Amino acid sequence: MPNDTNQATETRSEAGDGQGAPGDDHADRIVVSYPEDLSKWGLFQLEKSSFRTYLLKVYDDVAVGDVWEEFLDVGCCGSAMDVSLHVEHLEGGTRINQETTLEYESRDSVEMEGSWQAQSEGGPKRA
Repeated sequence: MPNDTNQATETRSEAGDGQGAPGDDHADRIVVSYPEDLSKWGLFQLEKSSFRTYLLKVYDDVAVGDVWEEFLDVGCCGSAMDVSLHVEHLEGGTRINQETTLEYESRDSVEMEGSWQAQSEGGPKRA
């Protein structure tokens, strides 16, 4: 679910279905980046089909440069882990939906918050 700190650059579908109206400018492919110091667990969460489906439903009109602040599941024993996802590239139009291919790439490291210390080495840094 989106948190209250989502950037103003994003636009949510009022219908909430992420499908857009017929004839809209549909994006064939979108590339979204994540910080390269995201943990293996965080990357696993990004790659889950449920999270990909969520992103394609929640965001509607997008543009290169948009920043999506998202919460990643850290399990039952950890702190919240928020990650900034940046829209890096669009092919086709600017409206994404379940037909849009979503790809990830890493970007330069940033300091991240959150941990999962009770069940792992702690912290979101990759080993």
